Amino acid sequence: MAANANLVVYRELANKRAFWLIFFLCGLFVAGGFLAHLTMEHHGHVITGMDNRIVWGLPHVFAVFLIVAASGALNVASTASVFGKSIYKPLAPLSGLLSLALLTGGLTVLMLDLGRSDRIIVAATEYNFKSIFAWNVFLYTGFFAIVGAYLWTMMERRMNAFTKPLGVAAFIWRLVLTTGTGSIFGFLIAREAYQSALLAPMFISLSLSYGSAIYLLTLSAASAIDGRPLGEAIVRRLKNLLATFVAAALYFVAVFHLTNLYFTRNHGVENFILLDGGIFTGLFWLGQVGIGSVLPLILLLAPGVSRYRILIACSAIVIGGFCQMYVTIIGGQAWPLDLFPGFLASSSFFDGEIHGYAPSIWEALLGLGGVALAGAIVIVALKLLRFLPERMDDATLDPSHAKANAK
Repeated sequence: MAANANLVVYRELANKRAFWLIFFLCGLFVAGGFLAHLTMEHHGHVITGMDNRIVWGLPHVFAVFLIVAASGALNVASTASVFGKSIYKPLAPLSGLLSLALLTGGLTVLMLDLGRSDRIIVAATEYNFKSIFAWNVFLYTGFFAIVGAYLWTMMERRMNAFTKPLGVAAFIWRLVLTTGTGSIFGFLIAREAYQSALLAPMFISLSLSYGSAIYLLTLSAASAIDGRPLGEAIVRRLKNLLATFVAAALYFVAVFHLTNLYFTRNHGVENFILLDGGIFTGLFWLGQVGIGSVLPLILLLAPGVSRYRILIACSAIVIGGFCQMYVTIIGGQAWPLDLFPGFLASSSFFDGEIHGYAPSIWEALLGLGGVALAGAIVIVALKLLRFLPERMDDATLDPSHAKANAK
């Protein structure tokens, strides 16, 4: 027997002190990100580590990570509505809120980093439909509309009848959105580190992993802030689901690199990423694979797992995710373009040379500002609206658990 959502009581966060502390900290980083944007807007990107070779810098690492994680944060809501696992239904509103907040933070960083953000109206009204970037404009706005409506049907009981169809629509749209994000890189055939159709399913698997980890961290934090009991059974279910997603992501990363190694023309860039790329090789093996995949799998699958170990595993996945995006975005640009296949190219513009990149403090502040914006949206929404149940223990979320214990 699954949880009956009509019997679950929802309420806002009651801990005012914790709310104002978190809101103030988020506000500081948001202000720092806005200051960084104004500084770069005034002086130009010359004050950053970006140049005509590395055109997507650290802010894009933050932005793409947040956008990819936004899709995966919807996992709990999709599991409840699409796959009929009613035990997750009381926790589904937080899932929708978190996905919208992460996407807002990511797109804000993306818009403010591209330069001439005052001309955003041009990008919003004129489209080149041969560009994957134009397609993504519709994917992002569609995601806001569908998930927003989906969230409304979950929180307004009179609209509950429409939750499942909108949940199915949101589930399909999130897969298409993440496919579009991965295809931004997969369609760049000039970059040897990209140009692969495997990037689309790989980004989907990464989104499931990142989003689930961030959701578990957020749920645990919200539970601790108000002292709301969080059941071991629901945490264990989410932990097992997360371990599956991490394993799937690691599998697709391995398939992607093994596929590239099969083709001789990609041996150079694969050697650069996997063996001889300096910081990129270190971030790949230590950060992405070690901290972001192997360590979480050990922590999540080892016998006798504790709540503390689960939170460490989630944090490790987030750290590994940033390493993954840094290697993918920055490392892919650092490898030189193959302008004349079969020939060596050199010029005063450093053609044919591996390019260095050192991010500036302004880039870091802008990226952290996007993360803080997402956090501020979540904490304000939890304070003002009833997104979370008053009790999240096993007996409340899954009455069959209480009956089993009674027997």
